[in-house]
Parts: sequence; structure tokens; C-alpha cells
Amino acid sequence: MKYFVYLFLFFPFTQIFSQDSTKLPNVIFILADDLGYGDLSFYGQEKLKTPNIDRLGKEGMKFTDHYSGNTVCSPSRAVLMTGQHPGKVHCRGNAGRAGENGIALDPKMTTLPRLFKNAGYATGGFGKWGLGITSDQGNPNPLTHGFDVFTGWKNQVVAHTYYPSSIVRNGAEVPLEEGTYIHDLIMQDAFDFIRHSVKEQKPFFCYIPTAIPHASMHAPKELHEKWSKVFPQFNHIIGKYGAGKDELSPDVKNPIAGFAAMIEHLDNQVGDLLTLLQELDVDNNTLILFSSDNGAHREGGHDPDFWNSNGPLRGIKRDLYEGGIRTPLLARWPEKIKAGTVSNHISAFWDVLPTMAEITKQKNPIQTDGLSFFSSLLSKASQQKQHKYLYWEHRNYKPDRALRMGKWKAVMQRQGRRDKTPKQLELFNLENDLDEQHDLADQHPELVQKIKKYMDEAHRPLAQK
Repeated sequence: MKYFVYLFLFFPFTQIFSQDSTKLPNVIFILADDLGYGDLSFYGQEKLKTPNIDRLGKEGMKFTDHYSGNTVCSPSRAVLMTGQHPGKVHCRGNAGRAGENGIALDPKMTTLPRLFKNAGYATGGFGKWGLGITSDQGNPNPLTHGFDVFTGWKNQVVAHTYYPSSIVRNGAEVPLEEGTYIHDLIMQDAFDFIRHSVKEQKPFFCYIPTAIPHASMHAPKELHEKWSKVFPQFNHIIGKYGAGKDELSPDVKNPIAGFAAMIEHLDNQVGDLLTLLQELDVDNNTLILFSSDNGAHREGGHDPDFWNSNGPLRGIKRDLYEGGIRTPLLARWPEKIKAGTVSNHISAFWDVLPTMAEITKQKNPIQTDGLSFFSSLLSKASQQKQHKYLYWEHRNYKPDRALRMGKWKAVMQRQGRRDKTPKQLELFNLENDLDEQHDLADQHPELVQKIKKYMDEAHRPLAQK
């Protein structure tokens, strides 16, 4: 109840909404952190089940060829917020520091929450922002980019633990008692925001960038103990992960059990969310999107090989092979999306903003590179516009690059972190080589040159101070 009171006190009431605006759909975007393409049972996971998350696809649409904004956190989220592809977006590296002129988001742009706010929505963000320090005044703060309310971690480094020393609510950093599992406080605030918005008869945009299943592999005690009994062979302590000296983070024990417990916990909460929408009588007119910011990770004791987190794909987080950037996308909207449908439309994070612009009946912000996939949601494939290509780059200096053009996928990565010499461009036919094992570049020299030209035209150098 105290979280509801907090939101009630700080939520702006000055805007009067027209009757038409109340008919707009509510939108909930759940963004998992480092969830692999094969980590959901709906996408092939066999060692654990995700029945509630699966419901989003069973009662809605499953996308097979959807891509994140990048292969690491911050630039991927910047792409989602701005609708710019990875070769143009301000932020090209992690922690929100590797942005153009030192900032992750251009404050002049119409970001995703600003788009909804302009359409008369209540806007709330709950979780890991990943684009700067959320307690700072000015540009890094989510409140300066269109969110009415925000609850979450202070920054993405602190988000490496689920037991931090503080939580940030609406720009104010508040101390937490030792042993407080912050994820549950964040989810409670998100649910209270939804309740309050419905009570006020306002359409809402609820963004939930959960840190699950990013390391550390922390989960509620009962669930962790449950899965430790399933996988007792991994009952060893691996210590802390990225917690920082001032954090209250406990050691990680049995990260295999921790991962399973985290996923089950999030899945249970998705079930609670669906129940809440039904209780509030807004279920039919609420669009829920579920995706991940990049591919599976190998950090804090997590073992993507054990879980087959990549599914049939090659690569993980920080790669530009499919496993690093192809992510699940589930969409449920009972009033509009036919249950049990599957879309193989090739889409990416920079398509979300124009899709939401079409849904909310607004002009597409001028900075965007994306194409609305609203027609795909409505199963109108013949009306769906297609990209000439999708392009990614990672790291600022001599970046790794990738490009998807129809069935063709090109990857050009450096030899290693210290050796910045780029490899030769690799070319794969994803129709019969989904795991990118057979390089066909030598057989298609003209296509390789065409792709290199597209890569060069897609890249815009970052302006630096």
C-alpha cells in the first residue's frame, strides 16, 4: 500500500483527457535482460517451463525473426527509446557513457515514453534504465525523457545485484534495508501504477525493463532452494558479482538454480499481471510486448550451454552472430491480435517506436529509422513494409558490424578485444544455415561488395566533445 501512496502523491493530475484518448490501447513493454532466444519454453527451452510468458504467445503472436537494438545493454535500450538503428543512435557502448558528446540520449528527440505522453498517456518506467544515473538531475534521468514516474536501480552497475543499498523513485535515492530484494519492490510499483492509471481512466504506457536474468544469479529464497534441490550438483558458492564495495549483495550460491528461480519468479509475476488486467477489466484493450535487450550472457556463474540458451543460434551477448542479437518477441492484445499466430517478419527494436506511433495515431518522429510492424500484429502480411536491410555495430573504434538482408546475414568482427584488426566479412544464408556455420562470402563477391557499401552508408561517426 505504501508504494501506491507514493505514486498517488507524485503522479501529475493536471492533464484532462478527451473521450477519444481513453479508447487508445494500454501498452506494457516487458524487457528482459540478457534472456537468450532459447530461454523460454515457448522458444524451445526444455529444462524449465515458462507457462505465463508462453501465454503471451499462445494468446497472441510469436515473432521468429525479431532483433534487439544491439548485443549489449545500453546501446540496445537507446535504440528502443529513439527508434534509431545502431549505426546512428547516440549511444554505442555500455553504461550510458559512450554516447555522442558524452550523452546517451539526445534530449531533443521524441523518445518512446515521450511519444506516449504526447498522446495523452500516463507513463511509468520500472526497472533497469541502463542509460545513465537515474538519481541525477537532467538528461540521464528517465523523468526528463517522458516518464511521469520511475522506480529502479541507481545505474546499471548497481543493477548487477538484486540486493542494493538503495532504490531510486522519481529521481530520489532511498536507502534499503539489508536483505531487500529490489526486484519485487519495482514490480509492486509497476502494478500500483497500472491500478492508479485505470482508476483515473487514463491510457497507460508501462515500461518494465527487468534486470532478470542478468547476473548476479539472485532469486527469492524459497524458489532458489527449490531449484537447488533439482540441481544439487551445482551447490557451490561463487562469491559476489559486480556488486560494488558499498552494496549489500550476498554471495551467489548455485547459479544454475539461481537462473531457474529467477525465470520462474518473473514468469509467476507475468501471470499476476495478466490476472490484474482481467480484474481491472482492461485486459482486452491492453497490448503486452515481451522481449530481451540482447542474447544470453555468460557472467556471474550463468551457463548458457547448460541451458541451451541460444537455442539453434550461434553466439551470445557481445557477439553479432544471431545468438547475440536475435531475441524473443511475444505480443498479446486480445482485441486486435489473433491468438496462436506466428510472424516471420524481420523486425528490430528501432521498429517499436514507429509501431507505437501508428497505434497511438501520431506521426513517426523524424529521427527514426524503423518501420511500423502494426500490420504484422494484425496478420496483414501483404500490407507490411519491409526493410532493405537491418544493420548493427558494436564498440566505437573500428566497430564490429553485422547486416541482415532478406535471407542473407553478414558479420564482420574484430579478431579480439586487443587485436582490433577486422576479420574478413562472413556471409551466411540463414534459410539453410541458421547457426551460421558455412561462410559463403567467397562464392558471392558481388553481394559482399554490396553489403559492405550498405554497412558504410549505415554508419554515422559519433561526434565527441
